Amino acid sequence: MSAAKETWRVEGMTCASCAAAAQNSLKRTEGVSSAQVNYATGSVLVEYDPSRTGFDSLNAALKKTGYSLAKDGYGEEKERIRLKSLRNNMAAAIIFAIPVFIYGMFFMHAPYANLIMMVLTLPVVAVFGRQFFINAWKKALNLQSNMDTLVAIGTGSAFLFSTFNTLFPGYLMERGLEPHVYFEAAAVIIALILLGRFLEERAKSKTSGSIRKLMGLQVKTARVIRSGREQNIPVEQVQPGDEIVVRPGEKVPVDGVVLEGSSYIDESMITGEPVPSLKQKGDKVIGATINTTGSFRFTAEKVGSETMLSRIIELVREAQGSKARIQKVVDRIASIFVPLVILIAIASFIIWFSFGPPPAISYAIITSVTVLIIACPCALGLATPTAIMVGIGKGADNGILIRDAQSLETAHKLNAIVLDKTGTITMGKPEVTNLFTDPEYDSPDEALSVLLGMEQMSEHPLGRAVAGYLEEKGYEKKEITGFNSITGKGITGKYAGSEWVAGNRKLIDEKGITVPVLFEEKISTFEKESKTVIYLARENRVLCVTAIADRIRESSAKAVKQLMEMGLELHMLTGDNEATASGIASQAGIKNYRSGVLPPDKLEYIKELQKEGKVTAMVGDGINDAPALALADVGIAVGSGTDIAMESAGITLIKGDIDKIVTAIALSKQTVRTIHQNLFWAFIYNLIGIPIAAGLLYPFTGMLLNPMIAGGAMAFSSVSVVTNSLRLRRKNIGKMKPS
Repeated sequence: MSAAKETWRVEGMTCASCAAAAQNSLKRTEGVSSAQVNYATGSVLVEYDPSRTGFDSLNAALKKTGYSLAKDGYGEEKERIRLKSLRNNMAAAIIFAIPVFIYGMFFMHAPYANLIMMVLTLPVVAVFGRQFFINAWKKALNLQSNMDTLVAIGTGSAFLFSTFNTLFPGYLMERGLEPHVYFEAAAVIIALILLGRFLEERAKSKTSGSIRKLMGLQVKTARVIRSGREQNIPVEQVQPGDEIVVRPGEKVPVDGVVLEGSSYIDESMITGEPVPSLKQKGDKVIGATINTTGSFRFTAEKVGSETMLSRIIELVREAQGSKARIQKVVDRIASIFVPLVILIAIASFIIWFSFGPPPAISYAIITSVTVLIIACPCALGLATPTAIMVGIGKGADNGILIRDAQSLETAHKLNAIVLDKTGTITMGKPEVTNLFTDPEYDSPDEALSVLLGMEQMSEHPLGRAVAGYLEEKGYEKKEITGFNSITGKGITGKYAGSEWVAGNRKLIDEKGITVPVLFEEKISTFEKESKTVIYLARENRVLCVTAIADRIRESSAKAVKQLMEMGLELHMLTGDNEATASGIASQAGIKNYRSGVLPPDKLEYIKELQKEGKVTAMVGDGINDAPALALADVGIAVGSGTDIAMESAGITLIKGDIDKIVTAIALSKQTVRTIHQNLFWAFIYNLIGIPIAAGLLYPFTGMLLNPMIAGGAMAFSSVSVVTNSLRLRRKNIGKMKPS
């Protein structure tokens, strides 16, 4: 039996190391050939043998490590409920933590202060932050640790120690020690980390938005001819061979071949090209594309999961699932740091209990708790998210919308950038670029007014482009009679007793109209520049030619030059023909390009570059770019594009100008540098404070580190991290040139 490939949601993951544990668990399961867990999307792509295993057995295996599978991986309602729960826990924790913090900092000697703080902190630890302790326990059962372990140990020890000192203050006082409490540390740490967790999960939830929006494009019903009459049926019931009717303005329900009729169909969601394609008998049509003008009948060929749109949805799912798992610096450090801190605390307790001066048990408790308090991960938990949040804000100020931390962290490592042509390098819509009239004709304004009147009656997108151009130039339309549209060729009409023709060369030749040499020279130049030419003739005389093209953005050539000067390799992909691709690539200054590509081809192109070891960015604006945007190391969408492209990408250039890629790379480099600095500040206090907290200086000075000082050091490390992150706001990344 052939292998099956499925994408499911993984529940219970809270960090990148969770994703690694879940992935390893599934890989070890019998019948599984590969498993790729994506922490960013909370999903797993599993390839398995259905004869040996299935969803239930895989779910059972995963539950042993504390996680579970869910089939509704992209359920919007369930995602909304989960985020609401996270938000409520975060908000409640903050509400309770604020008065605890105020009491702990300014009213610690007020009557019943300790008791009030204990009562307020209890729900923060036991209710709103309970998931930290549950996850830490699950990790411990599997001999693993992560950020949740650090949070649970640090806040748990602070709360228990403080509760003991609140209920039994005399125990330490009788032994000459001050019964300090650290409720504010426990409450504030949990509240802050819940805030960071909520912001992270909210950003992650948007990653699957592209899938939901792609699924929303699918047509719900189809008008099928059965038993000699038309009937609307759910699209799921359409069978290969069914005859389907499509009217103007409707979407094509499934993939097939035209039987009768003709129309222009907007296929930009698939090809990325702005001009609708003429479809006649024998031509293929693609499901979910938009019929613009005429009616036609076609035979269904590919239905259900076989349609092009369904394949794009699956490509995006696989691309998101196959992206390398996020191994965040904090989680890698935590896997070593947590066991080390626990061992130091245990060793400190044993040494002081065995060899310390009386009361040995008191010194043992204080040193071990002080170690755990100073190691509490508030600064560690803030190191990355604060820098990322400031970096994201800085990007927004510069016209760069950043959706996920991974893209921001990776952008400075790029060495290859793949650019979609239409809507990215070019404007993404046909525009008149040249207009040449017969210099010997005595009424050129009249001719252009007639052309405006004719094109305003046309439904063709090129005609609308010409009409819009002439209106902007101030021409007033002439009233045309006897208007006729000739599919695939052009239009005809009458004005002032003469027949006028506007269309392509094929129509001009069929009418027997001779094109003067003067026009031929201009036309040859336009065609070499990959422009579409529309002729205007009165009776047998050509009076005007109009050149139309998808104009290159003003910033494109400049951006390409800057990126190449940075040592980046530039590539261009387009669904357009070779001549157009060559012309645009030449104008933009790009040597590497490929024409006639569809969504699967773009995906494969990215894979090829990644196999060569290149850190690759994909820049695009359309639905057809979504799979490649999701797979690339960094997906960059232009702001003038589709919502689906933006959902699939990690970075969006708000105004659509690709010269902002240079700024994005500079911002990435500066943000990563800030994260590294933050990690230094987060750990320097631990590296110095933990040995002192364990009593290393006691034999030489006779002093132990006061737990209150340990709490202060922990707080100061957090202040250092936040302050350093805020420095990023003052950086002028717009003028930075990444090295």
